[in-house]
Amino acid sequence: MNKLKFTIFDKYIFKQVLMATLVCLFLFIIVWIAPETLVRTIKRILIEHVPFIEATKLLLYEIPKVLAKAIPVGILLGSLFTFDTLSKNSELSIFRGVGLSFNRIMAPVLVLGIILAYFCYVVNDKFIPYTSAKAGEAGGYDVHFVYIIKDENDKPKQGLIVSNFSVREIKNLILLNFAPNRYEDAQMFNSIIFAPYALKLNDKWLLKEAKQYSINPNGIYQEIKNVGDYPILNEKLSDEVFQLMKNATRRDRSYTNKDLGEYVKLLKKQEYTDEHNFMLAKYYQRFLHPLTCIIFAAIGCLLGFSPPRSQRLVGFTIGVGMIFAYYITLPFFDLLAQKGAMWPFLAAAFPIIVFVAAIFVIKKARDL
Repeated sequence: MNKLKFTIFDKYIFKQVLMATLVCLFLFIIVWIAPETLVRTIKRILIEHVPFIEATKLLLYEIPKVLAKAIPVGILLGSLFTFDTLSKNSELSIFRGVGLSFNRIMAPVLVLGIILAYFCYVVNDKFIPYTSAKAGEAGGYDVHFVYIIKDENDKPKQGLIVSNFSVREIKNLILLNFAPNRYEDAQMFNSIIFAPYALKLNDKWLLKEAKQYSINPNGIYQEIKNVGDYPILNEKLSDEVFQLMKNATRRDRSYTNKDLGEYVKLLKKQEYTDEHNFMLAKYYQRFLHPLTCIIFAAIGCLLGFSPPRSQRLVGFTIGVGMIFAYYITLPFFDLLAQKGAMWPFLAAAFPIIVFVAAIFVIKKARDL
């Protein structure tokens, strides 16, 4: 029981690492935001004439996105700096001289890592989706959304193209009705339907003011007629396609964990394999990324522990290299998951596995 008691040594180390971590977080956020985001905010005020208060809000909305990346960095550099200072001042030697093992000395830092891991999880799950919505990242889009409607035999029946949409409006729709005859190098159409806008109803989409362009087997328009209101999609499919359309241009950071999990299920059902694998890897990262706070806390302690006269630059160089390696390889593993070259869970977990192994390697190399 005494080993689990929070002693004066624990309070001292916890406070020192916490203060160093907060300083590192502040500096990381300033360095990350200053070059691009701050310049963009100034342009909004001076060129786009955005009110100062509104531009400031948009700047503040960027902080949670940076904070999610900054927390693991902060705890690694904070613990590394603290333990390096304790080593140089021979304080770690004193702690060990009174019977504290290195694992016991690291305990308060790991507790701080657990606290920050939970905070990092909340930032990704709650704060970032909220600020992304406030910043307008889920607004209107001038991009094409394409969906293939299949028949009972799972063969393409229609192609739906939406040129402009938002969460409230569906505009400029083109419906391609595929002809039963097919060629090896082309897909023929028997008609094309255009509508300036559509309504999303409970059981269907209703194309308004639609025009139908009939096409003969030679690919030539033979008749154009107004068809008025033209219903497409059945009750269940209409909701699924609408959700796919809304999510087509959203970034993974704009989802809560629950929403992202539901979107992953929808992608799997609709057989969007590449997108499903990519989003599934991102979903797993939501739960695995916070663990880096605990792992980096341990690595920082190990790298900071050194003889009093050793060079402190070595530990900091290794620590910065690990941070750089972690964030620079994340897109690479996302790509491997997306292309099916690696299971999404393994792609999300692989950096964590590597850093856990690094803990044992560093600990053995430093003979702790």
